[in-house]
Amino acid sequence: MARLIDMTYLRYGLASVCALAADVAMFTALMSAGMMASLASGAGYGFGIGVHWLISSRVVFARQTHVRGSDQRRQQKLLFAGSALLGLGLTMCIVGAGTGLGLDPSAAKAIAVIVSFQAIWLVRRLYVFAS
Repeated sequence: MARLIDMTYLRYGLASVCALAADVAMFTALMSAGMMASLASGAGYGFGIGVHWLISSRVVFARQTHVRGSDQRRQQKLLFAGSALLGLGLTMCIVGAGTGLGLDPSAAKAIAVIVSFQAIWLVRRLYVFAS
C-alpha cells in the first residue's frame, strides 16, 4: 500500500509539474500584459486546474476515477473543483500578501506553489479520489 501511495504521489507530482508549467506560462503572459499580480496568479492557476484535471483523472488516479457521465463522476468533478478553489484561494492570498510585503511576484508565486501543492495533494488523495 505504501508503494502504491508513493507511485501515486510521484505521478501526481509529475502531473503538477505539467499543470504548473501551464499556470506559470499564463501568469507570465498576463504579468507581461500589465495585469495585477494577484489576478494574474489566479488566472494562471485556473488554467493549470484544467490541465491538472485532465492528467489526474486519466493518469494519476485512473483507477479511482468514476465512469464518465455518472453521478459519481459529476460529484468527483465538483470535489476536484472545490479542491482547486482551495488552492486558488491559497495561491491568491499568498501572492497578494507576499507582494504586499515587498516580495517579487515570482518569489511569492513559488511559495504559493509549495504550500498549495501539499494542501491540495492531501485533499485530493483523501477525498476527491479516495478508493
